[in-house]
Amino acid sequence: MFNGQIIAGIPVSLTGQFKVQGRQALQGLEAWSNWINQKGGIWVAELGLKIPVAIRYYDDCSLPPKTREITRQLLLEDRVDLLFGPYASSLSLASAEVVDSHGGLMWNQGGASDEIHEKKYSRVVSILSPASTYLLGLPHLVKELRPEAPRLALAHASSGVFSKMVSDGMEREAFRLGFETVMKLEFSVETRDFTSVINEVDQTRPDLLLGVGRIYNDLLFAKQISQRNLDVGAIAFVATPIQQFRNALGPNREGMLGPSQWEFLGSDLWSGYGPTSREVVTLLGCEGDEVDYPAVQSFAAGLIAQRSVEDAGNLTPESLWHAAVSLDFSTFYGRFKIDAITGRQIGHKPVIVQWQNGEKVVVWADDIKQNTFLFPWSSYRINL
Repeated sequence: MFNGQIIAGIPVSLTGQFKVQGRQALQGLEAWSNWINQKGGIWVAELGLKIPVAIRYYDDCSLPPKTREITRQLLLEDRVDLLFGPYASSLSLASAEVVDSHGGLMWNQGGASDEIHEKKYSRVVSILSPASTYLLGLPHLVKELRPEAPRLALAHASSGVFSKMVSDGMEREAFRLGFETVMKLEFSVETRDFTSVINEVDQTRPDLLLGVGRIYNDLLFAKQISQRNLDVGAIAFVATPIQQFRNALGPNREGMLGPSQWEFLGSDLWSGYGPTSREVVTLLGCEGDEVDYPAVQSFAAGLIAQRSVEDAGNLTPESLWHAAVSLDFSTFYGRFKIDAITGRQIGHKPVIVQWQNGEKVVVWADDIKQNTFLFPWSSYRINL
């Protein structure tokens, strides 16, 4: 029976390895619910009312078994109206399994792995661009400056699907552009000393190096490679855009690149449905350069669920799914459009950022570019 509120549930990592991003995701979802509640709630045509939103969450401890347990509780006991997925692909896959088996719908705000949709889970609406598309623009940037058979080096975590998807996606695009893969290594997520990997990089002298693992892997790998005098053209890590990378690397972050689902560019122009980027940053209680992607993508997920409810006119999973697959619109986060069969995000595109003179700037995007790509990394650092 309807109880006067739309209950939005989420398994959230308040402890464990994803606790920083999990708390940011919760912050974003709560900021969205506060924003829409100030406007009276979400309009539900079937009820003829605006209904306020209440957030219900439990700590998944950054563990897939706990995530499955919480997802079942939210769906079957709490009977939430809107289920948002957790942060991290491994946990999102765990939630998607449960949602699929119980006929629900999940607003996937935190899992970018292509595997979520390759497994053909029904009714998973993804907000993020898939992992395989994260760095498609980077080989193009390097090729423009090193046109003769550029050399590619890859190192990714051996466990988990996300890292491999990012690496394989970029390698395919690089191969299409004529790159030669001169190094391709896997490392354990338990790795603390990357000396052997870095020695291999030193020997191969690539024009483009990608390192991708868990966040703590990226931080350690980046910190250790920054302390070596290497002849490398460009270096990218998936964790490059986040505050943890900035804090851990300090000035040694200079010249490093990475993918970003969203960057605050200081614009207060309305970009479509919902609040502007500046308004969202204010609602999150942050400065623009302090906002990490988990907070904004969960806020965006709230907006997309909200728009789907408004279009569907009710809260049934089937109606919300049909509404979501029919949408093609923009929010502060960018374009939203999903594949009508898989739920895979096909409208939103990542950008590529680089740390330049202590600032994070966009160097690759379809319609936004803040500065020129600095290359090669080795000579740029020497001149600092």
